[in-house]
Formats: sequence, C-alpha cells, structure tokens
Amino acid sequence: MNKDEIQAEALEAIGNSQQCGVEISMGVGKCVLGLKHMDQRYTDVASFLVLAPRTSIFTSWEDDARDFGFEHMLPHIQFSTYRSLTKLNPDAYDVVYLDECHSLKESHEAWLDEFVLKGGTILGLTGTYPVHKNTEKGKMCNKFCPKVYEYLTDDAVGDDILNDYRIFVHKLYLNGQPTIEVKMKKGGSFKTSEVRNYGYWNDRLEAAITPKQEQMARIQRMKALQKMPSKVDYAKKLLAMQTKKTLVFANTKAQADDLCPQRVYSGMAKGVAEENLNAFKTGSIMKLSAVDQLSEGVTVPDLEVGIILHSYSNNRKAAQKLGRFLRLNPDQIATVHILCYVNSVDQQWVENAIAGFDQTKTEWIDPI
Repeated sequence: MNKDEIQAEALEAIGNSQQCGVEISMGVGKCVLGLKHMDQRYTDVASFLVLAPRTSIFTSWEDDARDFGFEHMLPHIQFSTYRSLTKLNPDAYDVVYLDECHSLKESHEAWLDEFVLKGGTILGLTGTYPVHKNTEKGKMCNKFCPKVYEYLTDDAVGDDILNDYRIFVHKLYLNGQPTIEVKMKKGGSFKTSEVRNYGYWNDRLEAAITPKQEQMARIQRMKALQKMPSKVDYAKKLLAMQTKKTLVFANTKAQADDLCPQRVYSGMAKGVAEENLNAFKTGSIMKLSAVDQLSEGVTVPDLEVGIILHSYSNNRKAAQKLGRFLRLNPDQIATVHILCYVNSVDQQWVENAIAGFDQTKTEWIDPI
C-alpha cells in the first residue's frame, strides 16, 4: 500500500466514531490523516482543537495543511499543548485531535468527560499506542480514543515507505574496578565500582518503605546506570569502527562532549549546535553526538548508523530514537547499536524498549 491507501483505510476504520484512536507508523502522514478527517467534518462554522505535547508539532500540521490543500481550514484550528488543556472551554470545539495521544494524563479526564458529554468528537493519533491497559496512559487512551486501526513500523518497512533496519544489542558487564568518583555531602570523595554502585541503589530500592522512597530510589538507580563510564568507553570503540554517517545518543552533555568533537544539545554557545547539525546533515562531518532531545523532530539525510547508550523501558522513546534511522531510501538498511548492561535492570529496559520491533532483525552480541 502507499500512503494515500493507508490513510483511506484508516479513515474507513474511523468512520463516524465519536471516540477512537489510530496507531500509525512514522513516515505515513499522521498529520495529513488528521487533516483529511477534519476536512470531512469541515463547515464554515466548524471549530477544531489540535492537542500536542510540544508546540513544535504544530508546525507540521500547519505545513501539511498548506502542502496538501487544506489551508482553508487553518483559521478554524486552534492549537494547544496538553498542559494548557484545562484552561480551554470544552464548548468551543466540535472535534479534538489528540496528537501523540499517549501523552494523556488523568488530569485531562474531567475536561474530556465534559467535552464528550456535550457531543464532541475525539480522534487520537500516535505512532506508539500504550501497550499496557492498566497504566495511566493506557486507561486514558482506552477510555477516550480506543484504537480502531493500526499500521506499524514494520508494515511501513514492508511496503517500502520506510527503509529496513537491523538492531544489534551489545551486552556489557558492569565494571568491577573503582572507576566512579562519589562525592560526599560533607565534602571529600571516594572511588567505587559500577558493580558496587549499582548494588548500593538496588539495596536502597529494596529497603524503601514508602512509595516516594521507592520512586526516588528507582530514579537514582537509573541516573547511576546512565552515568556509568564503561558504556562511554565501549561507545568510543564502536564509533571509531564506523565509516558511514553515525549519530550517537548520549545520556548527558558531558558524555556527548567526550564522545565527539561535534555535538548537539541545549545550552551550547549561540549558533554552535545549529552549525554542527547542519554540517552533519550536509555530510561535512560524518559523526555527531547528541542528547535525547534530538530524537524527535529532526531528519538527517543518509543517516545509516546509530549508537544508543541508554534505552529507557519505554517503546515510545525507543521508537523516537530509532525513527531517526528510518528515513533512508527503501532499498537501504539502517544499523542501530544499543548498549546494555546484562544481569541488571538495564537488560529488562532494553528488552521492553525493542519489544515492538521485529525480533528477527535483532541480534544480541555477547560480552567481549
């Protein structure tokens, strides 16, 4: 199928539903699908609301409206972030479009209940519909935009809309040598190993009594794993072997600085990040390091290789990062390397993160 056929199939599945959702792969035209649905309901007095987690997404809707012949609807569209939803009047809109509907929270429930009660229509759009129905996001999506259609990443690969891919998970052991400096609150510091540091935060988690203590221990354990130096050392070796355009996703600015002379992240000197990114896009430089925010909204031509230091236990974040490498020609194959600490919670995170991808295209590389 081509994009028009996929969008037509999705619109048929949506029909006249008052509340429904669509899971549609990147590259297929999520905003265009929403605009086509909107056009079917357009009148001179129609009012539409597009919700998204970030204001940068609104540009895609506006650009697609102009590029695909829907510019006449722009005066009838209001854009808002999910954070600002409760400030709006539910009676002011006929249809609400939940872009990246997995961003819904329970705090939005009362507003949406009121909107539905007065007869409003809701369409949820996402590339990663919540898998677990009992989570906050899962409950909200199943209540307000239950999925009626899906067209997944591997469907798009099979139809030559996206390029093919291979994922290599590199299994690493936590380092037992004292390579981590720990600063004490009262001054001074001491050296510890990755093994002992991970064990310390595991013990703190097991000893947690209250939910807040448990949450803080989980966060601190995650931060500790993200900062461990052995992944950076391994990534440097892996990066040195690459001959094609390669993007490295680091966890911190310090790691990005250590990995590549050219890097992109917020807070850099004015114009430096833009200059580095443009040089990477044009091929003037072939290797670039970045922190997480580059995972969305940026397309780099001919990006064939990726290295990901940390994979959250979240298929959405994994899809966002992997999506940077699925914009090649359909006959090309992208290669993505993910680093993983075996025999730790990191292994569970990686398994969860890539669960939605074709496992026959994934290979686990044993520790060196």
